[in-house]
Amino acid sequence: MTDKLGQHAAQTIAVGSKSFATAAKLFDPATRRSALMLYAWCRHCDDVIDDQQLGFRAQETTSESSETRLNELRHLTRRAYAGEPMQSPAFAAFQEVALGHGIPERYPLAHLDGFAMDVAQRRYVTLEDTLDYCYHVAGVVGIMMAWIMGARDEATLDRACDLGLAFQLTNIARDIIEDAHIGRCYLPAQWLEEAGIPRQEITAPRHREALAGLARQLIERAEPYYDSARGGLTALPPRCAWAIGTAHGVYREIGIKVKAHGARAWDTRISTGKVDKARLLCLGLAHAVASRWQKPAPRSSGLWQRPA
Repeated sequence: MTDKLGQHAAQTIAVGSKSFATAAKLFDPATRRSALMLYAWCRHCDDVIDDQQLGFRAQETTSESSETRLNELRHLTRRAYAGEPMQSPAFAAFQEVALGHGIPERYPLAHLDGFAMDVAQRRYVTLEDTLDYCYHVAGVVGIMMAWIMGARDEATLDRACDLGLAFQLTNIARDIIEDAHIGRCYLPAQWLEEAGIPRQEITAPRHREALAGLARQLIERAEPYYDSARGGLTALPPRCAWAIGTAHGVYREIGIKVKAHGARAWDTRISTGKVDKARLLCLGLAHAVASRWQKPAPRSSGLWQRPA
């Protein structure tokens, strides 16, 4: 990527998500550019809400409230769709992608609604509540990514949403302690109550075994969504199928490691190494090749269904 917007997007993902960065290299150049620029916008919005820079504490913080920053993001998103000039590299990149691919405005606005849940400090009582959050912060991102790859039919977009849900359930399990340190909890309150873990004591070492059990439940709940998402590879171009098949494997591997580490899952941040990624690149290729001739099973009616 030689242009400034492309360089900005590539730098953003290199720092912000090494997991997705690996898979993104498999896209054709045009799709990779659009996917990275969409990711850069998502990362930017997340950082603005949390007053961070690429997921880390910003050197210079703002005095504006989270509500004010959220409203500004919504305003800029609508301006981007109106074709107005964008000064921010992240929004200039987003505008190019959104207008160039005709991404419906309701999807990025729904993504911002997910950040609004964080701003409002929403309490998630049931798994359905948690899945609703996952849809807004990750499911709609999966839909927009699939849109960039040419998907338009609702069945394929459902599968793309399922992959986003699986990714986010995995992220929640991996980041339980990290999120608790900043006052956030995405675990269903019903689960915490059943496990005997007061929300304000999530980080207490004495609850680690019980917490590991809840993380294991989340990872297991993600599995049907990972299975469903593989059925969407058939509708994607070959290189896109390989890239998404690889991302599928990389994130799922993180969940497998969280389960395997048990109560020690939060001693260090769990990720996939170079050997893991090499193996998962091959596995992603195998899934992509198989998707050329396999007919996917119907999507289970028991899965959470995104809003119409």
